[in-house]
Amino acid sequence: MNRHDILKPMGIALLALIGFHGCSSDEVSDAYGQFEATEIRISSQSSGELLSFTAEEGRTLKAGEQVGQVDTTQLILREQELLAQQQATRSQIANIDAQIAVQQEQLQTARNNLDRTRRMLKDQAATPQKMDDIRGTVNTLQKQVNALQTQKQSVRAEINATQARLDQLRQQLKDAQVINPIRGTVLTTFAEPFEVVQQGQPLYEIAALDTLELKVYISGAQLPSVRLGQQVEVLVDASAEENQQLSGTISWIASEAEFTPKMIQTKEERVTQVYAVKVKVPNPNGLLKIGMPGEVNFAAADESGAAGQAKNDKQ
Repeated sequence: MNRHDILKPMGIALLALIGFHGCSSDEVSDAYGQFEATEIRISSQSSGELLSFTAEEGRTLKAGEQVGQVDTTQLILREQELLAQQQATRSQIANIDAQIAVQQEQLQTARNNLDRTRRMLKDQAATPQKMDDIRGTVNTLQKQVNALQTQKQSVRAEINATQARLDQLRQQLKDAQVINPIRGTVLTTFAEPFEVVQQGQPLYEIAALDTLELKVYISGAQLPSVRLGQQVEVLVDASAEENQQLSGTISWIASEAEFTPKMIQTKEERVTQVYAVKVKVPNPNGLLKIGMPGEVNFAAADESGAAGQAKNDKQ
């Protein structure tokens, strides 16, 4: 075996190693920044003892998953009280209906008497005084029926008011459950089980980490070559000397220029106006972390795509 035969497989292995690790960190990228995610702070919607709390830092939670429960003992007792009150009020409706039925029967009897007396009066078999007495009885009974109907409406209004308080109380019972709103990873917790929490008190912070955004800053000269939806090359540190290459998509471009952030060290760079750009980068394996530095090459992805298309056209 000659020297060339020995070196050939070594060269192939070296090329494969370079391809895996990506390009050298000494190369200059188009823009630099840090990865960030939309962090949501979840607060308690109820006050009381936190009987259970299962949100732990680093744990992935599902949307709609219950992660805590605030004590609801007093709320349940109040609910039972309102239910009993509502039941007692409803029983008044039956009593009023019974009274109305009796009054209406008496009213019908009085009206029949009034009709007979009116005919007898025409035949001079009854006196006007008797006619007036029976008419007075009819009017009195009608007023009593009307009063009972009004009382019934008042009782129904009381039932409705109690139902409104029950609905409000049941919403409070629902709010006592700590429900996680989005799928994501718990970043920080601010409470422990059996603590007494207040309404509005932060319990934990969560963010969706399956996709992160790399926020970078570009100059006005770079702006014409950047567009929404553009595929770009993203580089992150693989080692002290090598970068790992990822793919990203430009999701946001600032409409107005701003001064370079204070993290830039030199005064000349700090006074330069730049445009903020956000690049969405998939993070299925959890490689990327919030605050991790990253680099972007805007033309690299387009050039590779154009090269591939040219190769296909040539074939």
